[in-house]
Amino acid sequence: MINKSALALLITGLLLPPASTVHAVSLPADFPPLPPSDRAVKEYVTAVNADNSVTFRLFAPLAKEVKLFTGATPESFVSHPMNKDAAGIWTFRSKVLAPNLYEYFFNVDGFRSIDSGSANTKPQRQVNTSQILVPGSLLDVRAVPHGELRILTYHSAELGSERQLAVWTPPGVDAAAKALPVLYFYHGFGDSGRSAIDQGRIPQIMDNLLAEGKIKPMLVVIPDTETDTASTTPENVVPQDRRKVFYPANARAADRELIHDIIPLISQRFNTRTDAAGRALAGLSQGGYQALVSGLSHLDHFGALATFSGVTITTVPNAAVSAQLDKPQEINRQLSNFTVVVGETDSVTGKDIAGLKQTLEQKGIKFDYHAYPQLGHEMDVWRPAYAEFVQKLFR
Repeated sequence: MINKSALALLITGLLLPPASTVHAVSLPADFPPLPPSDRAVKEYVTAVNADNSVTFRLFAPLAKEVKLFTGATPESFVSHPMNKDAAGIWTFRSKVLAPNLYEYFFNVDGFRSIDSGSANTKPQRQVNTSQILVPGSLLDVRAVPHGELRILTYHSAELGSERQLAVWTPPGVDAAAKALPVLYFYHGFGDSGRSAIDQGRIPQIMDNLLAEGKIKPMLVVIPDTETDTASTTPENVVPQDRRKVFYPANARAADRELIHDIIPLISQRFNTRTDAAGRALAGLSQGGYQALVSGLSHLDHFGALATFSGVTITTVPNAAVSAQLDKPQEINRQLSNFTVVVGETDSVTGKDIAGLKQTLEQKGIKFDYHAYPQLGHEMDVWRPAYAEFVQKLFR
């Protein structure tokens, strides 16, 4: 049995093993080179310059060719050749960029790579893209009163699994006596539950708009759009069957979870309004389809609805949505705002939104429509669309 003195020495790290038991560690002969220790870290990682240009850097001394790719969609990707210095650091300096959150990745001898010198990656189920924030926009962390981002772990009875969601709460929510309205927001296909937070920048947008007096205090609830049941795991569905198999099954499961698990959970954990006018529902891409399905299937639960570049019943039929669209007077009476947004060059859901727009117009359903010029299926559509939508809520 070890005595108390020896135990104390062990705990404080003063009791060291005998020198004879310490062995030098030798690295394998093919171990890749380490970044140069005689250079400051900022000299070999990507950084924003004083003039809002960006110097992209990648330490890859053994690579024969490295290219930088910028852009958010395959149609907008631009390739930039990078130059390597004597220490093996590849660089490319951009032009001066407007304030925004930009996506990029590297092609290293044919291999698509994130920026290994940055922790800021796009939140995806299969991570392959990095991000960098050029300051000066609504996306910044500013010196304003900050809300909180709370992660709730809960049991979904509908899905039979343990789940997580995020909730943005305004400053002082715990002391607020007045019940708050709630916006439920769904992220897009292929992204993780942090997409709306880290890339959509919902916490920063809400903090800044609230500080400017442009929005009312509210909760923003961000569920995981993917239900990940045995029949709704997207990796198990081949891409050509996604709209026929995955979207309908996942939408049904997520709808049950929202109505029977999530909304009751939020009502239990926070002081929230329980009337339909105190709830809104929105989403982008796949999440836009989810918002459309749940919003119109349970019209009596919500007072506002938005789909940003969403899949629609134009390509993924839903009987409940179709039935509700045949009751335009009910929709017009119930929804204070119905927003439909798309990028003009969207090759992913442009057909979906065009079909929905035509249907709404034919049936006389009131809606706000915005097509963003020269943009496709990307966050440069969805972030400003979100910021505009929340300013219309709960007035």
